[in-house]
Amino acid sequence: MIYSAIRKKDENGKDVDLEMKFNVEDLRRVLDIGDSDNDPTIIPERLAKGLWCTMGFTGHINGKMIKTMFSQAYKFMIHCVVHSLSHRKGAYDETSDYIMNIITCLVLNMPYNVSQVIFEYLKENIRAGSGKYIMYPRFIMMMIDDQFKDVQKDNGDILNLRNMTSETITRLTKGTEERAKGMICRISKPAYVAPENDRWRHENSDSDNEDERMSEMVEKKTRWWFVRDGKRKRTPKTSPAVPIPKELVPKIVVKGIVKGGVIRQAFEGTTTKVGG
Repeated sequence: MIYSAIRKKDENGKDVDLEMKFNVEDLRRVLDIGDSDNDPTIIPERLAKGLWCTMGFTGHINGKMIKTMFSQAYKFMIHCVVHSLSHRKGAYDETSDYIMNIITCLVLNMPYNVSQVIFEYLKENIRAGSGKYIMYPRFIMMMIDDQFKDVQKDNGDILNLRNMTSETITRLTKGTEERAKGMICRISKPAYVAPENDRWRHENSDSDNEDERMSEMVEKKTRWWFVRDGKRKRTPKTSPAVPIPKELVPKIVVKGIVKGGVIRQAFEGTTTKVGG
């Protein structure tokens, strides 16, 4: 449960504090993502990376999953998911493990507990302290509006978000594609049924075979993946570095400015003020 306080003016113009609290079920109802508490939050790393190879990923299987290493259509899809659901304030070219999980489950038409993942990162942002940049500001505002219909908005507290423009599309689609990758699975067939046994392709699939690339994969310790024996791989120790051929190591230049304010919150009893 997350606790916070909303400050508003009463009928006499006096500041009053109202208690606000919500859990993952409240978040799921308000965001209306359509997931369930019974849906998984962790999937096999091999499943995610196998599908991404089928989607046309051109990088090394043990390297970073960079959206520029996909054809334009998939690059655009990854861009939208990263900007919509990532808890980061930068490094949008690289996709984290849980973003890979979300995209994998979207493409394969599999359930995934997106609401729980968002809730976990909301809690982590709060635990990090008041100096931590609070992500998901639009989700927080939706939770406030759900519980308090008449809270006055202070223009000084507006957090400006950068919207997608024609410049964004141009940046995502620039360059010549060596090989355009066609849409697969649920993207091309809305009634698509995911393969069983943590497979990313059906036996009769006519897509490219990625077994040779997958044979080089070294599984990592991570929060949202588990190994093939079903054990969760979360551990305080990091995975050993996996050597990657130099010609396949991507060079990333990140440009951009994030503007806006900070929404302060509270977790489990420590209260701060939100609103004007």
